[in-house]
Amino acid sequence: MPSYRVDLRNPRNEQLDRFVNANVVRDWSELSWKQVGRPFEVKKLAKERKDWEAEHEQDMPVKTSWEYFNRSFHNLFMQDVPAEQQRLKTSLKDSFKGFHLRDVKHGLGEMVRLSLWNYVHRIEDGIWDPRGKRALFEGLDVKNPRILFLGAAEGYEAMQLHAMYPGGEVVMVDYDAFCKTDRFGHFPNSYPFLGTNPQTGGPKVWYKDQMNISYLVKDIRDLDFHKEFDIVLSVGLLEHVPDEHKPAILDWHRKFVKDNGYVIMTTPRNQMKSRIYYHVMADMMNHTYRELMDIRQMGLYAYENGMDIVRHGYIKVHNGIIARAR
Repeated sequence: MPSYRVDLRNPRNEQLDRFVNANVVRDWSELSWKQVGRPFEVKKLAKERKDWEAEHEQDMPVKTSWEYFNRSFHNLFMQDVPAEQQRLKTSLKDSFKGFHLRDVKHGLGEMVRLSLWNYVHRIEDGIWDPRGKRALFEGLDVKNPRILFLGAAEGYEAMQLHAMYPGGEVVMVDYDAFCKTDRFGHFPNSYPFLGTNPQTGGPKVWYKDQMNISYLVKDIRDLDFHKEFDIVLSVGLLEHVPDEHKPAILDWHRKFVKDNGYVIMTTPRNQMKSRIYYHVMADMMNHTYRELMDIRQMGLYAYENGMDIVRHGYIKVHNGIIARAR
């Protein structure tokens, strides 16, 4: 059984692919931090990180924290959820019979986390959210675009963009080699990306092995590209650094996008179910610094750092911004 949902419903149905265009801000120059407040910082850290820091008597380096996170997150995607649920039920039953209360507590926690992951990824489809992402990406004035994905991980969103605007190329960048070899390397070739047929203009399903993709294992700061990409993309990157480092993150986007190109960014929304998710899933998810934002906060960071926002809004669990570099 696949560990993901397949959603190929009528691509012309705008209600299914609706991007909730918040229209909260009409003039970004009039918005202030006093009005919007600061993002919510997720404080609860993964046990692996706390154990590492106790053993080494220092803060976990940023690159190391990403390496731990990538392996943990990848393991969630690779799980056979029904089989794991059955295993946990059997283990819990044995623990109850033997009055092993510590094992019962641990097993119940594992069951809650697995059930939450199953809901978020396989039922709600909130992690990849293909319909929401298609709606966010629609209407771009590009042809055969060169797409740069910063902090690409498994590269999902760039593949969705490439399916919608075929004929160009995708360059993915991540400084953890595991992302290239495992997260992207093991991404299923059978996963369907609903996009465009360049010959007819109608819908077409694309697959990973049909796409023109290169993957660089490199620190973004060491890239020697210039303003040569039609689209520069990041997904869940900005929220992983405190305010003093956000200008550098945003400058990476402006540095590589063409003058008439697009910057596309998403961050997790600051909503109650997201707070609950990152609290319950802390041991799997919270190896790195993490914030939750609302769309006004995300947009203000972008606007203050040299971007004009074309449109802004949110999908299931993410804020989304389409911008151009000033």
